Amino acid sequence: MNYISIQNIDSLDKWVKQALKIKKKPLKNKKLGKNKTLGMLFFNSSLRTRLSTQKAALNLGMNVMVMNFTSEGWTLEFEDGAIMNSGASEHIKEAAAVVSQYCDIVAIRAFAGLTDKEKDNAEIVLSGFLKYATVPVVNMESATGHPLQSLADAITMAEYKTEHKPKVVLTWAPHPKALPQAVANSFVQMMQLQDADFVITHPKGYELNPEITKDSKIEYDQDKAFENADFIYAKNWSNYNEYGQITNSDPNWTVTADKMKLTNNAKFMHCLPVRRNVIVTDEVIDSENSIVIEQANNRTYAAQLVLQKILENGK
Repeated sequence: MNYISIQNIDSLDKWVKQALKIKKKPLKNKKLGKNKTLGMLFFNSSLRTRLSTQKAALNLGMNVMVMNFTSEGWTLEFEDGAIMNSGASEHIKEAAAVVSQYCDIVAIRAFAGLTDKEKDNAEIVLSGFLKYATVPVVNMESATGHPLQSLADAITMAEYKTEHKPKVVLTWAPHPKALPQAVANSFVQMMQLQDADFVITHPKGYELNPEITKDSKIEYDQDKAFENADFIYAKNWSNYNEYGQITNSDPNWTVTADKMKLTNNAKFMHCLPVRRNVIVTDEVIDSENSIVIEQANNRTYAAQLVLQKILENGK
């Protein structure tokens, strides 16, 4: 069993309920991971993903090994048949096979390069480990998805669920750096599994991959999208069509208190880290309706559920 996409979930509702049970008694299955090792491989930096996944493994009694390929590992080659006479020192074939001997589960974090859309969509790093590792693989954010985050988002929304069918808005917001589409993609895919009025709002030209958004509603007027919303999820992503580019920095897309007044007293969500007063104003993120810290807390229980299911599947 691998956990690569939110689409690996057979029943989101059941998974969320199981995660909430884990949250109440996080050490209940402390013996499940005894003598098992989680290997966490980071090709990009992390705070919440690293700490929450590591804590999840410890809650299950697992040993944890962490390696940062940005500073500690050999540069890897991913192309089959490559003549390795330049930068890369080790091929994914050997690296994945060796890591599999040391670990019972391997978790990978490797962002999009944002220069080559075809290469990013091919998920070179994640696909390489899936192909050559002999143990289960967990996606800790890849070029195109962040399924641990979207599972945590679903858990958080369940804790703050409304009595009526909720309106959920994913809103683009400005950012000084070009960011991947991974978080937004997985959130969209997660919402497509929910019974909700789901709206994506962004400037024209900032459409996500249509193979992911499918028939999800898109509204180019942010104020209109915010009307009567129960959840506002803010996230920046760089242009998908003019790949990796920043073609809009309009500060009017920042989530402000005035914009939140258009909503149905909506909860504010963001995956963090967040650029204050760029993505969202202090007034909003520090308000009682901000649930970003609880989102971050639920990252542990999302990861713990995934690891628990993999361990149980391997019995």
